[in-house]
Amino acid sequence: MSRVQQMSRTILLVEDEAPIREMLSFVLEQAGFTVVEAEDFDVALEKVKEPYPDLILLDWMLPGGSGVQLAKKLKQHEFTRDIPVIMLTARGEEDDKIRGLEAGADDYVTKPFSPKELVARIKAVMRRVTPTSKEEPIEFNGLILEPISHRVTANGDPLDMGPTEFKMLHFFMTHSERVYSRELLLDNVWGTNVYVEDRTVDVHIRRLRKALSQHGHDAMIQTVRGAGYRFSNKI
Repeated sequence: MSRVQQMSRTILLVEDEAPIREMLSFVLEQAGFTVVEAEDFDVALEKVKEPYPDLILLDWMLPGGSGVQLAKKLKQHEFTRDIPVIMLTARGEEDDKIRGLEAGADDYVTKPFSPKELVARIKAVMRRVTPTSKEEPIEFNGLILEPISHRVTANGDPLDMGPTEFKMLHFFMTHSERVYSRELLLDNVWGTNVYVEDRTVDVHIRRLRKALSQHGHDAMIQTVRGAGYRFSNKI
């Protein structure tokens, strides 16, 4: 990722201790990020608004509520649930890490940590959650989707699919390893202002799998019983 791209990335830093907040802001700005600061639970909620941050660096202990509570609240809201969260805390016990991850955190950094480690972890989470721009080709195990030319190939062979299947595949490939309910897929593929029945998703999933079956890539679209669908190259 180039420095120009990093400059457009905004991090919401939620930390109640001013000296630590100032130090982290300096480190992040030096790394090319734009930093928005919040010193407690309520201020953090106020600052999670459009334009939404690209990532939230969230301290475990906060005045007005815990970081875990804030993470849970953000993950329940449709406009903030996809914002990656890294928990920052002095707690190193395994149970606490699990609590943070179960609350929706994407990563967990235990104090003390080096600035280089923190920046590296932030970049890794951003790559994982938003692995590509909307224009760059996306590749998974020989399956390549080209957003600009609207082409999909599997091991070099062109695949034929409709515009809805293409849009669904693009969403899956840019949000891999995460489970999405039918409702979420409807919102992200069809849009929130369009009325479509939930079962319509199943029809297009079947069509997409059929289009991907030529080289076995249909297995990457996995049904998660009782939850929805996931795009993954893991069994």
